[in-house]
Amino acid sequence: MRAVGLKELEERVDEYVHLAERGETVLVTDQERVLAELIPPRRTAVPPAPPSAPLADAVERGWIQPPASEAGTPPRLPVAPLDDLLQELQRDRSDH
Repeated sequence: MRAVGLKELEERVDEYVHLAERGETVLVTDQERVLAELIPPRRTAVPPAPPSAPLADAVERGWIQPPASEAGTPPRLPVAPLDDLLQELQRDRSDH
């Protein structure tokens, strides 16, 4: 394990990234305080793009806009009370 100051890391980032690539953990420090760790990769292959990549591309191109709220879609409300739906279903079944 090595420690490197933030300023030195900025000057020689490729060297320290390659050390991590080869299996060494590098602690990034600033004023004797650890800010981050460069650790060896867990996988050797780049993971495939997530399924949402086409959507992200469409947003980037301006074809679509992301939702205004990131809270997700609101919960769906029933279209009718269950009893009404069951009665309608029974009527449809009896018609045939």
